Amino acid sequence: MKQLILYYQTFTSLKPLFDNNTLPTHIQISSIHFGKDENNNSYIHLNDHPPNSPIFDSMWKEIEMSYNLGVKIKLMIGGAGLAFQEMFSNFDLYYGLLKNVFKLHPYICGVDLDIEENVDLNDVIKLVNILKTDFGNEFLISFAPVAFALQKNRTGMGGFLYNDLMNAVGDKIENLNTQFYYDFSVESYTEVIQNGYKPSQVILGMTQNNNNEFEIVNDLCKKYKDFNGIFFWELALLDNSVEWIKKMKDILDE
Repeated sequence: MKQLILYYQTFTSLKPLFDNNTLPTHIQISSIHFGKDENNNSYIHLNDHPPNSPIFDSMWKEIEMSYNLGVKIKLMIGGAGLAFQEMFSNFDLYYGLLKNVFKLHPYICGVDLDIEENVDLNDVIKLVNILKTDFGNEFLISFAPVAFALQKNRTGMGGFLYNDLMNAVGDKIENLNTQFYYDFSVESYTEVIQNGYKPSQVILGMTQNNNNEFEIVNDLCKKYKDFNGIFFWELALLDNSVEWIKKMKDILDE
């Protein structure tokens, strides 16, 4: 089954998806950050609040319902709000806070690592390895590179080469959820594949400023038999979400 991944940061109710029996394959809750408060106490936040804040009670309840209906639930770390420099500055402490989120929400089956700040690749490799050691080979790990980092072997926003990452721990990475936000086309995706990446691993990423997405995904499904799917950032930006998901799933399932 090809993947239809929805990032989920603005926690609008998932009830319309339940009511219409229209769910993605993955929901990626966004996003986890680390930092210090005004008293220099270290924290983990989901957006602007601790993950166990009552403000998220209804979200977690609906996420668990989604899991029970077969959706894979992942937790996105990083993005534009950063996270990784702080995490790696005191890894044992912050990693312990992250592990506690997984313990409280055992239906989370993986992480999406969106590194948009300069980090040491060795720290990233360490994180991948320890996640697999602690949670097993079935724990899903994805990254979210920008397209140009895969097209020309240029450093991405994390300051490292993704082919170096893949050479080191590629067998432990499920997907490269690739941001094709500003060059969303068959040609742009093909450039990544021609640079040595596999269609089974490179997920086509889009946001609201794209056109002709159904035609493009249909063309890629025909061009690459092992094309593995699409993600959308984010659910709240998706117009007519029920109809969009139905139509996209029909294309992916053909």
